[in-house]
Amino acid sequence: MTVHSLTASRLSAGYNDVEILHALDLTVPPGKITAVVGANACGKSTLLRTMSRLISPSQGHVLLDGKSIHRTPSRELARTLGLLPQSPIAPEGITVADLVSRGRHPHQSLFSRWTREDDEAVDSALAATKTTELAERPVDELSGGQRQRVWIAMALAQQTEVLLLDEPTTFLDINHQVEVLDLLTDLNHARGTTVVMVLHDLNLAARYADYLVAIAGGQVHVAGRPEDVLTEENVRQVFGLESRVITDPTSGRPIMLPIGRHRMAEGQDFKENRS
Repeated sequence: MTVHSLTASRLSAGYNDVEILHALDLTVPPGKITAVVGANACGKSTLLRTMSRLISPSQGHVLLDGKSIHRTPSRELARTLGLLPQSPIAPEGITVADLVSRGRHPHQSLFSRWTREDDEAVDSALAATKTTELAERPVDELSGGQRQRVWIAMALAQQTEVLLLDEPTTFLDINHQVEVLDLLTDLNHARGTTVVMVLHDLNLAARYADYLVAIAGGQVHVAGRPEDVLTEENVRQVFGLESRVITDPTSGRPIMLPIGRHRMAEGQDFKENRS
């Protein structure tokens, strides 16, 4: 698999003349897993949508292999870069198999036929997301968690070398969250796929990402290895939250323990009573 470079240079973007990203610079490590974290409305989703060409920047550039994505033909871009947006909407009445099959559209031409390779890609994506038994069911009859796994299957069927996912664990219970993140890790290790995902759970982000990007106020506040980014001071500055950061005994990665006012007060009372 070809390893591609993806960068944002002095990127500003937003909605309805409201600027969300402000001259943001970011280089995505190729062939690695990057997790983007930050408080609500800080610009995480806007960043992914701009880096996938769903939003046009007001200034700056998104470069794929040194070439502006806005100068790349749509089908060519879709063969290299895939996006799973936040809360996607399926056409009414479409079945799971048909929706996942749409991930193969970038690989089709006007006169090409559906191939065995296409079948294998769809079957593999369904199996990986444990949605094979749902293949003939309408998407709009599924639970939120089932729908999310089907959308991930469609993204996997596209077989791009760069994959952007906006909150891929939304609607999933903790077991399925871990399964999805394990799946993305397997994909990265087996195929060298560059994965960029927005996650709300800081501890899952630190456990699964090779590279952590913390966004604050529409800019990159800090980026680097999880152990360098997930610190008590950065959690305070990015999220306005007091915490303790320790080493996860299972993964060896940092893990953040939030300090709530009541639990902190109870701990102080306990210490005072013992003394």
